[in-house]
Amino acid sequence: MKSKTTVLKGSNPIRTWILIDLSGKTLGRVATEIAAILMGKNKATFSYHRDDGDYVVAINAKDIIVTGKKLKQKIYYRHTAYTGNLYELSLKDLLKKDPRKVIEYAVYGMIPKNHLRAKRMRRLKIFTNAEHKYAEKIGK
Repeated sequence: MKSKTTVLKGSNPIRTWILIDLSGKTLGRVATEIAAILMGKNKATFSYHRDDGDYVVAINAKDIIVTGKKLKQKIYYRHTAYTGNLYELSLKDLLKKDPRKVIEYAVYGMIPKNHLRAKRMRRLKIFTNAEHKYAEKIGK
């Protein structure tokens, strides 16, 4: 007798709000944790073709830590599509300018490159300090 594989159908996932405090945590480790929650890998109903992930509220982005020489050596590149307009920004400078972007770029790179990526990234809310506007939704 053949065994059956069940494929989940339906598009009404139950989403919860999860609060993650970034103070004192390493950038890469917390980014993988956030990416797994956004994809829904922490649920028993996980399937690659479904979007069952939860909302993530990340606070204290300014207190994230990195190891090694990444503050000076890690470079973020941006190009304007005009000749010679390649802009470089080190991790140290980006942390000063907007620490939320550092978390966003790290999580964005860890989510699979498919049509669900933009929907998953919209469920990520990052705040520089401990104050945020989603306190009533967390814990439901």
